[in-house]
Amino acid sequence: MKLQDLHVLMTVVQAGSMGKAAALLNTGQSAISRSIADLEHALGVRLLDRHHQGVAPTEFGLAFLECGAAVFDDLRQGLKNIEFLADPGAGEVRIGCSPILAEIFVSAVMKQLLRRYPRIVFHLVTSDDTHMLHRALSDRNVDLLIARRVSLFTDEKLGFEILYDAPFVVVAGARNPWVRRRRIALAELVNEQWVMPPPEGVLGPAYLEVFRASGLDYPRTTVFAALPRVRLNLLETGRLLTIVPISVLRLSKQPAIKVLPVTIQCPGVPVGVVTLKSRTLSPVAKLFIDDARHVAKPLAQRKW
Repeated sequence: MKLQDLHVLMTVVQAGSMGKAAALLNTGQSAISRSIADLEHALGVRLLDRHHQGVAPTEFGLAFLECGAAVFDDLRQGLKNIEFLADPGAGEVRIGCSPILAEIFVSAVMKQLLRRYPRIVFHLVTSDDTHMLHRALSDRNVDLLIARRVSLFTDEKLGFEILYDAPFVVVAGARNPWVRRRRIALAELVNEQWVMPPPEGVLGPAYLEVFRASGLDYPRTTVFAALPRVRLNLLETGRLLTIVPISVLRLSKQPAIKVLPVTIQCPGVPVGVVTLKSRTLSPVAKLFIDDARHVAKPLAQRKW
């Protein structure tokens, strides 16, 4: 069995026909057919179904393609290892995460890593769609994810290492009258002016749960904004309130923002590293995870 034949099969399935694959590989269609026939003969099963619109992988073909993707990925990872051994200051890593985690956590890890290895190349893939991120990891288009622990990331094929928990806190600007209180019930604040994520947005359900856990509806919102740093900046007006994970405050380092003494009944969602259990990580990916653990240590403290 030849790697070239496996590469041909993957190209045929991606292209959808042998003719298109032949053009992509700059070879003749007879050579493509011969490679597929050699593979099917070696395995003793049919890998492709032919139809008038082209070809499609059989059940056996899909299983073999998954194996093929792993083989070529292992080869790429091996080349990355050699590159890193030859020059420990070089290499690249692909990270998937949400835009908010990119802004408040992943950028902090990259900044720390770049101080020691300034020539490392980062590829940051951001999306609020957790299914897209899951697919990017499963298809080996990213090395790892930094993500909140949701049911999608409890797949037995995935590893999830918790970096820090992210409990919510209610915060206000230093000039807000509520900062002088020693104890506040969340119910006392619902009619104040809030800057909050849209309830129908990606973050909305988590924030809505904070209020529902205390038997309350979503608060009266003056400004709808998802990005935490935007909301924190708006608190300087002196009247607005918001809720953020305590980790945001530790990373943003804004002394003019004060945590109000409000008990939140709803626990935060842990943030961690998601990896494919069957995939060997490159040295640069391992460096990133090590630095992520270091950056996360102070964030794991629950008290402000």
